[in-house]
Amino acid sequence: MLRSFLLFAAVLLWAGCAVQAQKAVPEAVQATFNEKFPKADDVEWKLEADGNWEVEFELDDEESSATFSAEGKWLETETEIAKDDLPDAVRKAVQGQKVKEAARILKADGTTVYEVEIGKKDLIYDANGQLLLEEKD
Repeated sequence: MLRSFLLFAAVLLWAGCAVQAQKAVPEAVQATFNEKFPKADDVEWKLEADGNWEVEFELDDEESSATFSAEGKWLETETEIAKDDLPDAVRKAVQGQKVKEAARILKADGTTVYEVEIGKKDLIYDANGQLLLEEKD
């Protein structure tokens, strides 16, 4: 009985360590983040289902998040903005709908898109108001 309990406890301890090891931010990811956002505050990391790492942080009184590949490549940065800060064409595209949140997303290829949360959907637009993607929350 005691042997079974000790074996069970050892398995639980090993599983807990394995989970913690999987959640450790890779050094390459951390290094790229620190280089790109050296003054970031209130940093919180999470591993996404696709294997990329997302970090939420504050920078210059703005709430932002950035996504990095597991190898440390920066993929995009999303910064919350006011609805009034959306490009005119995007505001026109969502006119008459209740916008919960808005964000500007700078992608690694240099393009900027805009995310607008309406109801239970995230809508991604280019600066010309062209709908690029619709995702359910």
